[in-house]
Amino acid sequence: MKLLLLEDDKDVRERVARLLRAAGHVVDECSTGPDAIFLGTTNSYAVLILDRMVRGVDGLNALKALRAAGVQTPALFLTAMDDVSDRVEGLEAGADDYLVKPFAGTELLARVAALGRRPPVAEITTHLKVADLEIDLLKRAVTRGGKPIDLQQQEYKLLEFLMQHAGEIVTRTMLLENVWSFHFDPGTNLIESHMSRLRAKVDRGFDRELIHTVRGAGYRLDADA
Repeated sequence: MKLLLLEDDKDVRERVARLLRAAGHVVDECSTGPDAIFLGTTNSYAVLILDRMVRGVDGLNALKALRAAGVQTPALFLTAMDDVSDRVEGLEAGADDYLVKPFAGTELLARVAALGRRPPVAEITTHLKVADLEIDLLKRAVTRGGKPIDLQQQEYKLLEFLMQHAGEIVTRTMLLENVWSFHFDPGTNLIESHMSRLRAKVDRGFDRELIHTVRGAGYRLDADA
């Protein structure tokens, strides 16, 4: 794994870096908070290892700056500050783990490995777009070609699901389970009637249709079909 190590004590930094490299990791070293912020925002790391008590911009404020910049890389604090309040402050600043000095090298390696196994934080999607059709998920606002489209609740849920699966065939069963929470087919034209109204609002009056029926399979929202 590629790691970032912030430690202003040269001897400690070199000792920790050797330990990590001996375990097969690639390590970028730095001794100041501003350098950690620069490296952390311009490179991709699996884990950040930060000494809290760095002169100037310390590890705590460096991590705050990285989190404010959108960097969600797992972070481990190395520190001699072992009060509960210090640990809480570090965790609230965005740290994922805390290791108090002096520490065993085997424990550091184990904690780094555990943090490196964590899945990356998924980006939160707040906007969907297919061609000139757009949904603002926060405002629950739908527009096409910049013009607002007024949808009823189920129409909105239906369109959102279609756009989340743009280009894919969406079956009747998928729609019943994910839009209506039905785990059985009621045997009605529920989907067809809602789809007809949705098409009238989304496609009517525009140069190309986006919602398509796939005979014998289901529906697909696709700008290129």
